Parts: sequence; C-alpha cells; structure tokens
Amino acid sequence: MSALAYRTTISPSLNEARKRVLQLYRDWQRAAPKVVSGYLLDIPVSAVRAKIREEFEKNRDVDDLHVIDILIFKGRAEYQETVNIWKMDTHIMNYFSKEESPPKPRSFLENFYEGRD
Repeated sequence: MSALAYRTTISPSLNEARKRVLQLYRDWQRAAPKVVSGYLLDIPVSAVRAKIREEFEKNRDVDDLHVIDILIFKGRAEYQETVNIWKMDTHIMNYFSKEESPPKPRSFLENFYEGRD
C-alpha cells in the first residue's frame, strides 16, 4: 500500500474541513496494522491506534480554518511518509518514547548518580 500525494486545498467552510480531518483520521486508523508490520514494531496495533487518536485529540479545539488546513496538510505529509516507509524506525518510535522512557533526573545529585553533567 503506498500513499499518493494529495493536492493542497483550502477548505471553504469548517464543515468541509471537518470532513477532511475525519477522512485523514480514518486513513491513519486503517493504516495502523500496515505501519506495525512495515516497520516491524514491537508495539500492538491497539497502542498505535491509541497514539493516533491522542495526536488528533491534541488539536481538537482548533477552530481557525487556516490553521486546520495547515494541520491537515502536515497530517497528510506525515501519513504519506509513514505509509510509504520513508521514515526510519527511530522517527516512529519517537511518538512512543514518552511512555517507555524512564523519568529524567532533575536535581544535581540525581544527575551525578546517573553519571550526567
């Protein structure tokens, strides 16, 4: 499955932009199993789908039409790069690094014990 480039468009209304966002969201959700198998991720498909939903939820309250169009463009570009396997595994794993990485030390002594400056 390869993703073709979409033409950049300007949404005439919020309703039209909403339809485009939902289509992008559906495309991402449908591609989740292929992303897991294509990048040989050791993450369940359900976790990838949850992360996709989380990324879309970050921008749920955006109501400026121009900003929504830019976010759709960026989402389509990310989708194309991901589905066509143009990214490295580390790019994909950066989305999941917050949940899996241990908390960073904050004080001088914690940094010292960890061997950091």
